[in-house]
Amino acid sequence: MNIELTDKEFRRLLDMVYIGNWVLNSTRGDDRFEDYDFVQEKLFALCARTGMKELYRTWHGHVFPSKAFEEGGIHEAIADYEDAVFFDILAEELARRDMHLEDTDPDDFTELTARMDEYISEFENNGIANLSVDI
Repeated sequence: MNIELTDKEFRRLLDMVYIGNWVLNSTRGDDRFEDYDFVQEKLFALCARTGMKELYRTWHGHVFPSKAFEEGGIHEAIADYEDAVFFDILAEELARRDMHLEDTDPDDFTELTARMDEYISEFENNGIANLSVDI
């Protein structure tokens, strides 16, 4: 298979592959999906041929994203995504708790959405500052 990409498109592909592999493998410890690591390694190895040598490093015969790549803003993008997902999930879980819902009935969707919107608004204004947990 051959895919033709501009340098800019290839650079974006590196970002997407890194983010995807991070989502799949960052919490798995030794139980990684190695086939995704292999694809990431294969693509980052191409950096040498594309004049992007600063984006990869080698270690014990394997190719990895470089420290410069990892510190170049990619983790800020991942963190922004994680924050958005965290607050969306939290808002839905709290709204479901308030409504005593386990499954979503289409008749409950309007109320569920309204309650979620209230929580999202609260989180946008105050983060978790007003959140409390009674134990």
